[in-house]
Amino acid sequence: MPLNQDQILRFLQSVHPYDVLPPDALRDLAARTEPRAVAADDRIYDLDTELPGLFLIYQGEVEVTDEHGEAVSQLGVRNSFGERGLLRDGRAMTATRAVTDATVLVLPAATFDTLLAQYDPVRRFFDRSRADKPDRQAQQSLATTQVDTFMARNPITSPPDATVREAAILMRDHRVSCLCMTEGDRLTGILTIRDMSGKVLAEALPTDTPVDQVMTPDPITLSPSDIGSDVLHVMMEKRIGHVPIVEGDKLVGIVSQTDLTRFQAVSSAELVREIAEAADAQEMRTVTKRIPQLLLQLVAGGSPHQVVTRLITDIADTATRRLVALAEEKLGPAPVPYLWLACGSQGRQEQTGVSDQDNCLILSNDVTDADRTGYFAELAKFVCDGLDTCGYVYCPGDMMATNPRWCQPLSVWRGYFESWINKPVPEAQMLASVMFDLRPIAGDKTLFSDLQADTLGMAAKNSIFVAHMVSNGLKHTPPLGLLRGFATIRSGEHKDHLDMKHNGVVPIVDLGRLYALQAQLTEVNTRARLVAAMNAGGLSQSGGQDLLDAYDLIAETRLDHQAAQVKAGLAPDNYLAPATLSEFDRSHLRNAFVVVKSMQSAIGHGRGMLG
Repeated sequence: MPLNQDQILRFLQSVHPYDVLPPDALRDLAARTEPRAVAADDRIYDLDTELPGLFLIYQGEVEVTDEHGEAVSQLGVRNSFGERGLLRDGRAMTATRAVTDATVLVLPAATFDTLLAQYDPVRRFFDRSRADKPDRQAQQSLATTQVDTFMARNPITSPPDATVREAAILMRDHRVSCLCMTEGDRLTGILTIRDMSGKVLAEALPTDTPVDQVMTPDPITLSPSDIGSDVLHVMMEKRIGHVPIVEGDKLVGIVSQTDLTRFQAVSSAELVREIAEAADAQEMRTVTKRIPQLLLQLVAGGSPHQVVTRLITDIADTATRRLVALAEEKLGPAPVPYLWLACGSQGRQEQTGVSDQDNCLILSNDVTDADRTGYFAELAKFVCDGLDTCGYVYCPGDMMATNPRWCQPLSVWRGYFESWINKPVPEAQMLASVMFDLRPIAGDKTLFSDLQADTLGMAAKNSIFVAHMVSNGLKHTPPLGLLRGFATIRSGEHKDHLDMKHNGVVPIVDLGRLYALQAQLTEVNTRARLVAAMNAGGLSQSGGQDLLDAYDLIAETRLDHQAAQVKAGLAPDNYLAPATLSEFDRSHLRNAFVVVKSMQSAIGHGRGMLG
């Protein structure tokens, strides 16, 4: 029986984000929506065809496949599909077919565009870039701290009759993103980079245009006695990035989003300072025990995942360097030059609240066997034992400098890489994957620079090795299942949970490593690898941006989960129960996993491969 408008209206009222639309808008949407009956196994649309609109499942199940015919998702009632293509160029990026007899609702493309433009809840729901993420609740320390603690004092000012060219020169020379316009000490307006681009450049105004024609007059201000949450609330509500601080009529400071981020990082800087001055590993442990609280503070403050993990990794780097220095104090100067390197998450600068240690030593070729098994074995044990004391537990796979295999002269390391590349057996693939994430921490960095460049060049030219690395790099797959979109762990302690490490971020880490290998990129951090691969042409701009958005969402969901555990007094882990997520977050997370699986399929089939 065909659906009537009342049935469509009632259904839309039960689906987010349409449930928050004004009644008149919802009725208009229902009137514009077209119901379609689809028989089991019938195609709904094919890859690269023009999309008539957004599809919403009213009844039945729908399978989504990528360009190679591989299933990436199976959707059910209230799930949408087709939005990725609509948000790009209007053409389908996947193919879809009905698994069962189904009824789908089609929201015309023009109607979908209007909804995105007019209603923030709709735009946020379909925006995978998480541009609105800063609306998280502020962390407690910032929320209760007075503005005068973290505001920038003595802001750069200019008279309002200055020209926009003079203002631009001031902003450039002082490296600031805004100017406060003053008459005496009194604030009369504010000029930001956004004003310069949106009002001056976009309108092609002459450079002698007076600033008072483009500035924001009488801007919103706060006082030094206001608190951080007041700043955040004003920024969120008014969608501004700078708040002048006045006392009476006098301008005394300014707060930008950068100031808020800098304030959040103060605690990480304090941890670094304390570790750098620590007398031993036990003293360091009292500092590193505060890392979970730092993670909670940074996540609650809305810091991007790459900032959170970088700050946390900086602490591990400092602890490592301090332990190396303490080892030299105990053992005496090293007999030959050496380099301590980290791999794994520390190497990639991606540590979270759960991290073990992965490290190795590269020694000068002048080292003797006696020094290698004596001095350097003792140094490795001192540092690895100290890291374990600090909470960076021993590597379960013994990928540590205490393993004689990973404490070798440079010539042996060259032999390792040559062997792994020329004979890519499974163990070689695994070891190469780990060692391509090496990053120098302490010692003579020249021992690594040539080795890295030579190895990347040799690996990229060996098509057989690259093919094996691709195969090995695709073993970790996103947790997409046929039921409700997720494949959770089936048994054991973490039954019905998602492994947000091995099935969440690791598939993207593996992709980033493959792109870096193909293009001989020296970046080690995953996000930096993806950006560099886009710039080098090894990853398309559209596909790369999708993958970056997916990575950001998955990584931040993982950190949100860990922060919630810390807040609840629990030890952070990587196991997330999908039931704890809202339908909104489940939908976005599922879409992110679909993007990752599609990119895995593309690189697995050779599309975009270099060499």
